[in-house]
Amino acid sequence: MSTDYLKRILTSKVYDVAIETPLEFAPQVSGRINNKVWLKREDTQPVFSFKLRGAYNKMAHLSAAELQRGVIAASAGNHAQGVALSASRLGCRAVIVMPVTTPLVKIDAVRGFGGEVVLAGESFSDAYEHAKKLEEQEGLTFVHPFDDPYVIAGQGTIGMEILRQRTGPIDAVFVAIGGGGLIAGVASYIKQLRPDIKVIGVQTIDSDAMVRSVKAGRRVTLNDVGLFSDGTAVKQVGKETFRLAREYVDDYVLVDTDAICAAIKDVFQDTRSVLEPAGALALAGAKRYAAQHKWKDKSLVAITCGANMNFDRLRFVAERADVGEAREALFAITLPEERGSFRRLCEAVGNRSVTEFNYRISDPKVAHVFVGLQIASVAEQEKLAALFTRKGFATQDLTGNEMAKTHLRYMVGGRSGLAEHEMLFRFEFPERPGALIRFLNSMSPDWNISLFHYRNQGDDYGRVLVGLQVPPSDKKAFKAFLDGLGYPYWNETENPAYHLFL
Repeated sequence: MSTDYLKRILTSKVYDVAIETPLEFAPQVSGRINNKVWLKREDTQPVFSFKLRGAYNKMAHLSAAELQRGVIAASAGNHAQGVALSASRLGCRAVIVMPVTTPLVKIDAVRGFGGEVVLAGESFSDAYEHAKKLEEQEGLTFVHPFDDPYVIAGQGTIGMEILRQRTGPIDAVFVAIGGGGLIAGVASYIKQLRPDIKVIGVQTIDSDAMVRSVKAGRRVTLNDVGLFSDGTAVKQVGKETFRLAREYVDDYVLVDTDAICAAIKDVFQDTRSVLEPAGALALAGAKRYAAQHKWKDKSLVAITCGANMNFDRLRFVAERADVGEAREALFAITLPEERGSFRRLCEAVGNRSVTEFNYRISDPKVAHVFVGLQIASVAEQEKLAALFTRKGFATQDLTGNEMAKTHLRYMVGGRSGLAEHEMLFRFEFPERPGALIRFLNSMSPDWNISLFHYRNQGDDYGRVLVGLQVPPSDKKAFKAFLDGLGYPYWNETENPAYHLFL
């Protein structure tokens, strides 16, 4: 079965439509992390993603009768574009089922290649179920986005190109994982020809189905997946991709949203190209893995696997990139509510660049100030916290506090004597026209809303911070209400930032 994949990869038909993408050295990020980094530029494919390889290879092996009937696929975007372009080259009909939350840039691209777009459901899983129904109803051939030997082999040609293009040493290849098709193909090729090269999978901390499955020894299905890296937001990996990953992948690393945003900025600085979150996932993983293992002077390859992102989302990326690269630190600083306090705080800040400074009077004795500062490293962040403490200011580091980064910095706070029995929750929901109204309508009228913050950041999912007044006697009913809402949520009632500012 393993040698089968070598043969499949070597005889793949991807180059009828795909190009051999460049392997480019990234000097700036290499210098920053003290390792040599090469980027395998799959974002330069005709559909700005590697998905074209596997889709075309699968469809090129279909019979004439199957092509005449047409194909169907379920996809959040990149696989859809690959199938649509492949269909136009092969002269067959292509129906693509996409979630209603899919960015418009991807929908328009699929239609531009001649694909028939059907919008159904709010996730890939919903779209997949609808596609399977249409497959039966219309006699179409299903082209799976990852769990198919021909698709896996098509993606495996990337590994073949890496070994051919990089004649010098390679210590590790970092690969983003959604359903697992890319890493299954790349690892199958590299580990059989160059077992000395580590193949390391990268997932987000909120879409880590492969990591959990490998640990459990069986395929695990996630209840929810994070939507920021929509190209890898898969609840369950494939059977075949899981088998190959267990056999060939050496290790895994998880990264968060801030690290992905920092990696998008890194690639832009080295190439002037803008990747989508999934496209920057491998580089974010390479940086984190190298730091965790204290690697130095290693030769690393990161596959930049896609660049299909809505322009509006760049607002969010830009805001979070500096935190992800440890270039911004956020602090809650408490000082006496008296003359001269602000001056002493400003003297402690010194000549550092201030990114945020929020304050509202709320207590006659103490003042709580939300401060953002530009920094050069995590070590400087720790030194600043120690400095403020030495100067006599009670200080809390909020740099890693999700509520503070997403909501608090945009709010003018202060306690309210009217907010008795208040509980604070963060919610996320798929962003689309009318989504906020639907969210509000789902909130029960039994509990008063005492605080509300929502900000559209050009992302694919909305974030809401809600304060609700819930008497102690209603706690059980309230828990049932939360579980029945159907949205991911986090209880922030004990968050220190909430107690200081809100």
